[in-house]
This record gives sequence, C-alpha cells and structure tokens, in this order.
Amino acid sequence: MPKRGRHPEKALTAFKVRSLKEPGRYADGNGLYLVVDPSGAKRWMLRTVVQGRRRDIGLGGISLVSLAEAREKALSYRKRAREGGDPLAERRRVEAKAPTFSEAARRVFDEHLPSWKNSKHAAQWMNTLRQYALPLIGDMPVDEIDSPHVLRVLSPIWLLKPETARRVRQRIGTVLSWAKAAGYRAGDNPVEGVGKGLPKQRDRNEHHSAMPFAEVPTFIARLRGDSEQGEITRLALEFLILTATRTGEVLGAKWQEFDELGQVWTIPDYRMKAARTHRVPLSSRCLEILERAKLLSAGSKFIFPGRTNTRPMSNMVFLMTLRRMDVPFTAHGFRSSFRDWAAECTSYSQEICEMALAHTVSNKVEAAYRRGDLFDRRRALMEEWASYLTGR
Repeated sequence: MPKRGRHPEKALTAFKVRSLKEPGRYADGNGLYLVVDPSGAKRWMLRTVVQGRRRDIGLGGISLVSLAEAREKALSYRKRAREGGDPLAERRRVEAKAPTFSEAARRVFDEHLPSWKNSKHAAQWMNTLRQYALPLIGDMPVDEIDSPHVLRVLSPIWLLKPETARRVRQRIGTVLSWAKAAGYRAGDNPVEGVGKGLPKQRDRNEHHSAMPFAEVPTFIARLRGDSEQGEITRLALEFLILTATRTGEVLGAKWQEFDELGQVWTIPDYRMKAARTHRVPLSSRCLEILERAKLLSAGSKFIFPGRTNTRPMSNMVFLMTLRRMDVPFTAHGFRSSFRDWAAECTSYSQEICEMALAHTVSNKVEAAYRRGDLFDRRRALMEEWASYLTGR
C-alpha cells in the first residue's frame, strides 16, 4: 500500500507535483489529492461526500490534467455533490453516447417482448410510439428530451384520442425510465410533469359505461333484427353478452377451444387477462350461435372471422356496432350488466358470480384453499342469464 505523503495541510505547487517521487497520497486541500503510485505514475483524486456516502473520484493523470485543471474539476464536482447531484453518474452519462429515443424504444421493446404473452399488445406497444412519438422525438438523444417535447407529442391527441394518448404517455415514460436506469439521463422523468400542460380529459369511467340489465333483453331483440349490421357481427356481440366474457376473448375464439358436446368453451391461459385457463359453460342459445357461425365462417379457424377468414374481427367492431345503433354503452359494460343482474335477480353466491367473470381472488388465503372452478353451478347461472335475455 502506498503511504500517505506528509504535510497534507500544505497546498501543492506545479513544481512539487513534478518533483514528487515517493509513492503516497499528497493533499492539495478541499479533498483534492495527488496520488503517486509505486510505478511512479501520478494521478488526481477527489475525496468528497456524494448523497451521504464518501466517494473517491478519479480526475485523470497529470500528463492530461494540470494542477489548475484538477482544482477546477474538483470545485465543480464538489458543487454538484453539495446540490444533491451525483457527479460520477453525470460523468458516466456524458462519456456514454446516449441513444436516440427511437433506438431506446426498440431496445426496451426487445427486452420486454419475451414477457408479453399477448402478441397484439406487443405490436400495439411499438406501433403507437412509431405513429405518434417517433416523428417528433425519435431522432432526439434521450438525454435531451424534456417535458415540452413530450407535450408536443401528446397535445394533438390528448382529447381527440384520450385512451391512445394515455398509452403513448405511459410508453414514453417507460423508455425514459429505462434510459435513466441505463445511465443515459439524470433527473426526473419528463413525463411526470407533462400533465400540468394538458387539459383535463373526460371521466375515464365513461369508457366502460354499462347498460342497465333490465334493458339488455330489449337490446338483444333489437340486435337480432338489425339488418344494417352483418350477421356474423351480430352473432359475435350476442355471444359476448351471453358468456359475459371480454371482447378480445370472443374475437380471438377458435374452434379448437370448443367442446360442443360437453357444452364448454375453454379459453387458454395466454388469452386471459389473469393468465389462467378459464372454462365457460355454454347455454343452449350459445350452441345455436355456434351452429350458425359454422355456416358463415366458411372453414376459418376463428369462430367469428373478419373480412378474411384468416384473421379475426377488428377489436373496434363492437364499438362501431353500438355507435351505429346509437347505444351510449360499451361492449365491456355488458359484463357489469350481467354482474348487476346476478346480484339483484338471483341467489347465487358472490364467489360463483365472480368466477363467471374470470375475476381473480383478491384474498390470498381464500385463493390458496380454492381448488375447483364451481363449473356446474356456473352452468346453471349462465343458463338462467340466457333465459333472461331471450325470454325462453
């Protein structure tokens, strides 16, 4: 170990820096030291406190950094440390070339892709950034992006496409958080402060507004007789209401998931929100819909194919159908209609009703002891729901 130099209270001079030969550490004052290694190499080191921890920061060798330059660097680093910053992290960020937002977004996408079970979500994640963010900030280094730049991306769509805008904001935030963790930027995430510059959006609860359950039978009858809607679309929407399932679960349904003889639809875990396989009992009306869908799907692997047999319907199809019918509710809201009906018009337990909706059990103890899925009881519940809707 090199020994400490003597007289650390005395400041160094340019001559002394050149003449010192004995290995050791020689103080210049205010935490700045000249370190002479056993090999004879000489380098500058600053000892200071950074965010409550003592840190030794190398400032370079004397062949590149003079005494005056070392003092200037040390003063700058001490000032940043007193202000709560981390000069080491800032220096690493400066030395590392920050990627552009486009490059960072691609790296984040590639790193997260293996954990995403929904391929459609993965595609949308990158597509929304490509459509709305990359044209404006894609070529900017991530360390130069600030709140005004994020505001430029979000302002044009904040009220026009509120749900999309919120997703874009969240995804920009994810990319910039990654950039900070990777050492490419410092300080707060600019997405966090952008809200003050945006107008208030409408209440988000309106996006899942539900039709009162007493009105659903009339709506079903109207839907069946609406010749302006395609038959396969009408069947798909009625099937969604009868099964109390989610839009994506119905639109992605394939024939291989159905056991018509056993009257059960088994949705695999990778298509479920909770990532758990869900069995749906099929009522008599559901089986009728499936029989008719076979004739209309013309050999497609999907129960309700879109414009071509190789692809499912668009996830906007139910929304557009309800709009054309001048119905101020959402397809997802029919799940709430079902739940309200079950609570007010039946004697089935809350557990059975929640299982019918494929909701996860919030109580960990209860979840640990639950083994079955109460399928037979749920079959009776869904048959009653179908009878209520169809008047049979």
